[in-house]
Amino acid sequence: MAGDRGSRFTLRSLPSQATSHFRRVVPLAIEDPHLIPVEELCRSLGTSEYGLTADVVAERQALCGPNELRVRTDVPMYLRFLRQFKNFFAILLIVGGLLAVLAEQLDPGSGSIYIAVALFAVVLLNALFTFIQEEQSERIMESFKKMLPSMVRVRRQGIVSEIEAKELVPGDIMLLYEGNKIPADGRILSSNDLKVDLSSLTGESEPVLLSKEGQKDPSLIQSRNMAFSGSLVQSGTGEVVVCFIGMATQIGRIVQLTKEAETVMTPIRRELQRFIAIISAIAIFLGITFFIISIATGKGAMSSLVFAIGIIVANVPEGLLPTVTLALTMASKRMSKKNALVKNLESVETLGSTTVICTDKTGTLTQNRISVHRIATPNRTYAFGSGAEFPGIELRHLRRIMSLNNNATANKRGSFTGDSTEAALLTCVSDMDEIEDLSGFKRVAEKPFSSATKHMITVCSMPDGGFECYLKGAPEIVLAMCDKMRVSGVVVELGEEQRGWFDKTLTGMASKGERCLGLAYKPVDGDAIEETGYIFKGIVGMRDPPRPEVPDALQKCRGAGIRVFMLTGDYPLTAKTIAESIGLITAEESSTVEGDADEKDIEEGRHPTSRVVEGLELEAMTEDELSSVLDIRELVFARISPAQKLQIVKALQKKKEVVTVTGDGVNDAPALKNADMGVAMGVTGTDVAKEASNMVLMDDDFATIVAAVEEGRTIFENIKKFIAYVLTSNVPEITPFIAYVLLAIPLPLTVVLILAIDLGTDIVPSLGLGAEKAETDVMRKPPRKRTERLLTRNLLGMSYGVVGMTQALSGFTSYFVVLFKGGWKWGQEIPANDPTYKTAISAFFASIIICQIADVLICRTRRQSIFSVGLFTNKLIYVGIATELSLLFLISYVPILNTFFGTHPLVWWHYLLSVPYAIAIIVGDELRRFLVRRENKFVLRWLTW
Repeated sequence: MAGDRGSRFTLRSLPSQATSHFRRVVPLAIEDPHLIPVEELCRSLGTSEYGLTADVVAERQALCGPNELRVRTDVPMYLRFLRQFKNFFAILLIVGGLLAVLAEQLDPGSGSIYIAVALFAVVLLNALFTFIQEEQSERIMESFKKMLPSMVRVRRQGIVSEIEAKELVPGDIMLLYEGNKIPADGRILSSNDLKVDLSSLTGESEPVLLSKEGQKDPSLIQSRNMAFSGSLVQSGTGEVVVCFIGMATQIGRIVQLTKEAETVMTPIRRELQRFIAIISAIAIFLGITFFIISIATGKGAMSSLVFAIGIIVANVPEGLLPTVTLALTMASKRMSKKNALVKNLESVETLGSTTVICTDKTGTLTQNRISVHRIATPNRTYAFGSGAEFPGIELRHLRRIMSLNNNATANKRGSFTGDSTEAALLTCVSDMDEIEDLSGFKRVAEKPFSSATKHMITVCSMPDGGFECYLKGAPEIVLAMCDKMRVSGVVVELGEEQRGWFDKTLTGMASKGERCLGLAYKPVDGDAIEETGYIFKGIVGMRDPPRPEVPDALQKCRGAGIRVFMLTGDYPLTAKTIAESIGLITAEESSTVEGDADEKDIEEGRHPTSRVVEGLELEAMTEDELSSVLDIRELVFARISPAQKLQIVKALQKKKEVVTVTGDGVNDAPALKNADMGVAMGVTGTDVAKEASNMVLMDDDFATIVAAVEEGRTIFENIKKFIAYVLTSNVPEITPFIAYVLLAIPLPLTVVLILAIDLGTDIVPSLGLGAEKAETDVMRKPPRKRTERLLTRNLLGMSYGVVGMTQALSGFTSYFVVLFKGGWKWGQEIPANDPTYKTAISAFFASIIICQIADVLICRTRRQSIFSVGLFTNKLIYVGIATELSLLFLISYVPILNTFFGTHPLVWWHYLLSVPYAIAIIVGDELRRFLVRRENKFVLRWLTW
């Protein structure tokens, strides 16, 4: 630890408002690491090219703490709780409570104080419930993030290993590769074409080239020999010694001195805001209108005010917002069990409207278990995995290229870490005979692979003092960089015969679904990277078996009206073969862009069923031509670039398609960000891709996307179901007040009982509806339109005009039967404490509860018979029903609650009065759903919600 005591360890110069914070979280930092020589910096950090020892790492972790950013503003819990009182429903109820207090002050003993207490209690309980749900949701989302730790490769004690980024300490040697998100600030020790996106720190849109000898600037952030936490590796590789971690990094300063960004309004949140605005407007309009009518008909100002409060309260679904939050939370937990982690709860719903899925091939449609199947050379094809042995000398150059043009590394488990293709090449090499010791070959230069160039070049010094360039990449690209070919141990000029062998071999391998790589080499005089004059050696054919569950998932997509396009950088014939094998395209009807008949068909408006489009052809298409091609049902885009992937996404969106895009690489980020739903791969995905996405697949499986789409459709339907459920009870809650004013009858329902219905009996059944499983035909319907509303004319019509009116009729029937049986006559005054009147109120309340039980059962499905989904498959529904009945019996039979709610015990036949109406609700809606399934035009137009 001598290096740790070096004189350069000191507190950095920081803004005054942040200094005290850094003294607490970063006890050690190093001064001006970008200006001092690398050797001196490493001595000060007590490290070397071999990295730190385990003991030093443990000491520094204890001293410096984890390498983490505290992104969230530390808002006190009490402030987070107080935020719950900002929503419009809460404000309405608070205003109602204050008006009730005013009414009690002006007319003492009127009972308005009970209303005020109830309203304030409801607001408090609602806020508490919502607060608890949001806190739980936050913890769930945090747990999801922990399931997706940022990983980084480091060298410690000379061994390369992959660790969680939070375990980094100053002095660690980081290894950076394309697609990495840099997790700490550090000095460049070595690099190969290392280009880094610093836009998150500097705002520069163009990637910056970093190197050991990069420009030194007095300003740390402007120096080109430093890598910074939060920046993204766009291309190349590099080694970096860590200087600052956590809140001591440059991005740590920014986080400390800025506020957390505002939350973006998601589509479901906008829909809920619209719903709240409409329902609140209805509540206020009815409250004011009937207050005026009440005054006009001679009612007192105070009683009219209480009446207006009742109207408003009856219209407000107090439990809606916490119910939505909990429903989304449950949906995200269900998705996490299916290996789909959403980064935002409300983005779950966006999946439900997906019309096109643009998916990668490797690892998503296939198993990402890439292995070398064969290597074809002009004089022989070597089949691997067959147990055959091959003469070592024949494989010498192949072995060199596959090993030395490779960035995968061996790990402690005996396998290889890195890109799956490169790991497969090293696995193949390890199965070959030991021909020569490659440890004497030292890499001196590298041109990393990029999706634009589709090849990688390395230059290595040889033990005998010479140099060789090694080239691998897309076979046609590699061949274009060659002018010779090695045939039977002899280097010959590349002629027609050799090109004919190449075309025939590549077509044969691709037609069997093999992913192909071309290999070439070239002796050179120095360490300069050469782009031409290579000697072609052979073609590697790799196999990646399709996932067995993908064909069924694709069939589900077809049934759901979702088109699936494959977007891949692979050779067209390879992509087509894989697509045919999994059923993404239909072989006998597919066509490639070269077919003249296909072009003629498109011009005449006739589209083939499926088609394979090459990147070069796509590049030559006009906007209108691409738009026409995108009308084809099954498409495979092969040999396309990331820019073309983004072009396809934007063209689809221009056609009003809702696009879900998968991606794993750094160059997929623009398409992931621009898509309606970006889906990153959790296993093979780069940090950049995960950052740009809305959802991460923990198993990289296409079938998981389809399951997530099904969940997205289900959650939107379930939210509609419990909105329909809670709105229905508004009618039997509002009509008693209207009848009280217009018909001059005793008030059949009190405000506190309305609150008991809305908060006490609606929430748990609503949660049951939020947890309802998908209807069996949810993936046999076309995607819902983005313009489809949660609150529609038909939903309001069914809730208010049909089921709600039936409940109101049930309530009035029970109410008047009890009154008339007790001797009451129309127009007769009845004291508020009369047992008959209190019993009639209890009967009205009981009727609503009993009819709401029928209502929650019919709301379980929108099209299917409730018997087809299983009466007892959703246990939470029956917990809700038990809650409703328990509250009914408590309010009816507990004396202290009788006093508070103004109720009286019921006898058994009182409950039977509403049973026929409950049966009518169930039977009537079963008939409606039957007609929906038979596509009755009237029912589909007016009674389908």
